[in-house]
Amino acid sequence: MNKILLNIYSQLPERTDLMRVLLLKDYNTRLVIVGVMLLGLAGGIIGTFMLLRKRSLMGDAVSHATLPGIAIAFMIMVANGGDGKFLPGLLSGAFLSGITGMGLILLITQTSHLKEDAALGIVLSVFFGIGVSILGIIQKMSKGSAAGLESFIYGKTASMLTRDAYLIAGTAMIIVVLCLFLFKEFSILCFDQDYAGTQGWPTVRLDIAMMLLVVSVTVIGLQSVGLILIIAIMVIPAASARFWTDSLFRMVIIAAVIGAASGLFGAILSALFEKLPAGAIIVLVSSFIFSVSLFFGYSRGLCIRYFMSWKLEKKVSRQHLLRSICEGIENFDKNLLDTQLKKCSQRPGITLDYLLSDRSWSKRKLLKLLAEAISDDLVYRGADDKYHFTEDGFVEAKRIVRNHRLWETYLIFYAELAPGKVDRDADQIEHVLGHSMVDRLERLLLSEQPDSVLLPSPHPLADEK
Repeated sequence: MNKILLNIYSQLPERTDLMRVLLLKDYNTRLVIVGVMLLGLAGGIIGTFMLLRKRSLMGDAVSHATLPGIAIAFMIMVANGGDGKFLPGLLSGAFLSGITGMGLILLITQTSHLKEDAALGIVLSVFFGIGVSILGIIQKMSKGSAAGLESFIYGKTASMLTRDAYLIAGTAMIIVVLCLFLFKEFSILCFDQDYAGTQGWPTVRLDIAMMLLVVSVTVIGLQSVGLILIIAIMVIPAASARFWTDSLFRMVIIAAVIGAASGLFGAILSALFEKLPAGAIIVLVSSFIFSVSLFFGYSRGLCIRYFMSWKLEKKVSRQHLLRSICEGIENFDKNLLDTQLKKCSQRPGITLDYLLSDRSWSKRKLLKLLAEAISDDLVYRGADDKYHFTEDGFVEAKRIVRNHRLWETYLIFYAELAPGKVDRDADQIEHVLGHSMVDRLERLLLSEQPDSVLLPSPHPLADEK
C-alpha cells in the first residue's frame, strides 16, 4: 500500500508545473485550451438542438462516417506528391465523407420502412468498416507514412499546431454565429416541424443546415477528441443543461458554458498529467458535470424532483386530512358555521378512530399528520380527545372541500364520468375552468341547499340525474 501511495504521489505535478499550466505560460497550452474551449462551445450549442430534435446519435454515425474520407484524402495527397498529413485536406475529406454518410441516413429513412436508429447503425458500421479497411491498405503503401492517422480515431490534442488551432477556432466561431443567427428557425424546427411547415418555413433546408453544422463540429473535433468520443462533446453538455432549465435560450447558454468548461479543465488536466490523453479527459470532465447536473440540477435534477414530490405528497396528505375532518363533522352537524362561531370548547370535533376508518392511513402516519396540523395552528385536540378546527383551519378546510366538490361536479355533469369513478384529488378548479363555469357549478350545487355553509356533495344530484 505504501508503494502504491508513493507511486501516486510521485505522479502528482510539481508546484512550478501547476502554476505554469494554470497561468497559461506555455504557448502550446494556450493554443490547445483555446481550441478545445471553442470546440466545446460549438458542440454544446448545436448539440442542444440535436438533443431536442431527438437526433443526438446522428453525430456518432457522422463521426464514424468520416474515417473513409480521411483515409481517401490521405491517399490522394500522397498520390499528388504530398506527405498526406495536411490537416485542411484531411478534414475536407472527412467533411465530404460525413456529408455522404448523413445523406445516406436521410435517404434510408425516407425511402424505406426502416427507423432512423437502424439507418444510423447501418451507416455507422459500414463506413467505419470501410475506413478501417482503407487504413489497412495505407499501411502497405510504399509512399507516405500512415503514422498519425490513428489520432483521428482516438484524438491527439497535444499534437495541435498553430494553423490547426486557428482552423478549429475559426470554424467553431462560424458555427456559433450561425446557430445564434438561426436560433428562432432552429427552435421552431425542434419543437414542431409540422407547424413550421404549415407556416411556410423551409423545414427541409433548415434541417439540412442543422445537419451540416453537426458535420462541421464533428470534423473539427476529430483532431481533439477523435471520431469515437466526439459525440460526447455534442450530447453530454446539452443533456447536462437540460437538468438546469426549461428555457431553450438558457439551455443553449448553459450547454455552451459546460462544453467550454469541459474543454478548459480537460486540457489543463491533460497538460498536468502527460500520460492522460486530452480527448478522454475532456469527456470525463463533461461526464462529471453531467453527474452533478443529474443529481443537483435546479429544474429536473433528481434531488429537486424528490423534494418537489415530497412537498406535493405532504400538501396532498394535509388536504386529505382537513377534508376528512371537515366532512366528518359535516356528517354529524349540518349547522357547521353556527357551531364554529361558538367558543372553541363547544366546536364539534372528530375522533381518531373515525379518521383511521375514513382513509387507509396507518395510525403512525395519521398521528404525524395531526401533529403537523396542530403545529401549524389548523387543528387542536380538545379535552374530549377529539380533533377540532381552529378558525384558520376551518377556512382552509372549506376552501379544500369547495374545490373538491366543484371538481366532482364538473366530472359528473360535464365530463360524464360515473360518480364512483370521479377523481377526488385536491386540484384548484379555478385554474382549470373559467370563472363562468365555476359560477355555474356553484349555482348548481347551492340550488339544492342554498343556506349550506359548505358546498354540498354532488353525488345526491348525480343519483337524481
